[in-house]
Amino acid sequence: MERNYDVIVIGAGHAGCEAAHAAARIGANTLLITMDMNKIAQMSCNPAVGGIAKGQIVREIDALGGAMGHVTDATTIQFRMLNRSKGPAMWSPRAQCDRGKFIWAWREVLENTPNLHIWQDQVRRLITAPQSASGVMAVGVETYLGMTFHAKSIILTAGTFLNGLMHIGRVQLPGGRCAEPPSLELSESIAAHGIRVARMKTGTPVRIDARSVDFSLMTEQPGDTEGRRFSYYPDNPDYPEIPEKPEIPLSQLPCWITYTNEAVHERLRAGLPYSPLYNGQIQSIGPRYCPSIETKLVTFPDKDQHQLFLEPEGTSTNEYYLNGFSSSLPIDVQIEALKLIPAFRNLEIYRPGYAIEYDFFDPTQLHHSLESRIISGLYLAGQVNGTTGYEEAAGQGLIAGINAARHCTGEEPLVLKRDEAYIGVLIDDLVCKGVDEPYRMFTSRAEYRILLRQDNADARLTELGHRMGVASSERLAHYLKKKEEVERIIHFAEDYSVKMNDVNGLLESLGTAPLSRGCKLMELLSRPQLTFENLSPALPRLRQVLDSVSERRNEIAEEAEIAIKYKGYIQREVEQAEKMRRLEDIRIRGRFDYNTLQSISTEGRQKLIRHDPETLAQASRIPGVSPSDINVLLVLLGR
Repeated sequence: MERNYDVIVIGAGHAGCEAAHAAARIGANTLLITMDMNKIAQMSCNPAVGGIAKGQIVREIDALGGAMGHVTDATTIQFRMLNRSKGPAMWSPRAQCDRGKFIWAWREVLENTPNLHIWQDQVRRLITAPQSASGVMAVGVETYLGMTFHAKSIILTAGTFLNGLMHIGRVQLPGGRCAEPPSLELSESIAAHGIRVARMKTGTPVRIDARSVDFSLMTEQPGDTEGRRFSYYPDNPDYPEIPEKPEIPLSQLPCWITYTNEAVHERLRAGLPYSPLYNGQIQSIGPRYCPSIETKLVTFPDKDQHQLFLEPEGTSTNEYYLNGFSSSLPIDVQIEALKLIPAFRNLEIYRPGYAIEYDFFDPTQLHHSLESRIISGLYLAGQVNGTTGYEEAAGQGLIAGINAARHCTGEEPLVLKRDEAYIGVLIDDLVCKGVDEPYRMFTSRAEYRILLRQDNADARLTELGHRMGVASSERLAHYLKKKEEVERIIHFAEDYSVKMNDVNGLLESLGTAPLSRGCKLMELLSRPQLTFENLSPALPRLRQVLDSVSERRNEIAEEAEIAIKYKGYIQREVEQAEKMRRLEDIRIRGRFDYNTLQSISTEGRQKLIRHDPETLAQASRIPGVSPSDINVLLVLLGR
């Protein structure tokens, strides 16, 4: 049996959900194929969204019109703004979610998205057809149920399922997740066309029964008391199937902190000969920034304890996730070691931690649109590109979905630049640099962090999302109203004169020097101790302006305040970004035979041949291509 679509999405993880949702909202007739409709957007690891740099990505997804922010807000059981002690470029929202409710909220979104169809099945192979004398294009997929689906664009978001193999001690089980089968044959059908494939490894911790835990021996970690959301557009008219929730949607649950100890470490060390990571059983690349507990012991042999976070899985379950104790050691070793922690002396678990190996494809063989350079019309997003994390996957999925839909109508692809979004940094890093370990986003990877704050993602991306057809006109109007109010507050601060007698007593009480003369409110706000909120009791006119703001007063006032306080830093990064954009405009693909450029270093020639960058700026970000190599290219271009 055969059917035709515009876009086919393989896999319904976080990348696949955003890809299918975006393509369908743009108007493409879209098919989402998933092994299990009850595991859509499954949180395979911890039940949390956001975190350092990841929270910024979720806000960008929301600003562009994606659904992850709304789904997270509807299922949040704890919200925290991380790094509040640092500058606003480092602030990162993070939400603990109800795992089960998160799955069903996403499913309701997808089932009620026009132009989107869901098919429960497993894809066996990619179908291609000749495109030219030397190229091929993706034209469809064949499934294990004997179905053949044709499309103009195919998006692969198979996560850890491609030839997935799980490890628990000496035990090896084929699978993409615990109790779920791997995807076989599909990887080979893609690699047969010359796309480079390699193996990566990730892992997940033990799941604990809360009834066996002594919480009195742990430290409680509550969430923020102030109501916050991921979505900039909280009224949900784009997603009527998700009911409107209050500021903090579900019952708020705390996380808990405990520590390993030397007795735990001794038991774990005794089990290292049985660890697949250290007995040669696993050969693939593992994550440096989210290491297993056994890797921590080997890497930090002098450390006598490691911090663990016990995180709730939902409001109506006793299942808890032990963050910081990822392991593939034998089951008895994991349990015996954990029972040496006082809070876990009576421990009962639902399932042990395990490691999983899976196939991924070299992302340097992608265009920045996430379309394959080898197979036209094939887009790859998520862990198949060598990344790790729900947020990184969802961001790629959204871009792949937009571009796959635009490919169907012959429109130019959307490519986010490094000064526009963390998603742009992520994709540029993958395409230009490749990966030698699972890629995880950090704020340090972005050179324009002050421009890419979590508070201003809507200012950066909502109008773009509307032009792409993903963000609705109602969402755009919602943003434009906010923009107007932010600008009104900034203009007020620029114009309003503050008198010494009005504020000097307050200033001294806040630990900052009194005024020796009057000044504009904007100048006063440059002091780190001062905010709109703590100045408003002394300045009735300011209080009136803030009170006149819509129901999003805190969000709007915060963005205006950041724009005022960091005006100089923001302007400096804007100027730096504009300089780099000049290199982005210089296209070099097809203009050089790098083999003949003897004035370029040998490593530089090799890397330029392999990556074949589109622009001079992309060439400058390839590891091994030196500034002197870039200067040679500039000279040859006559610049």
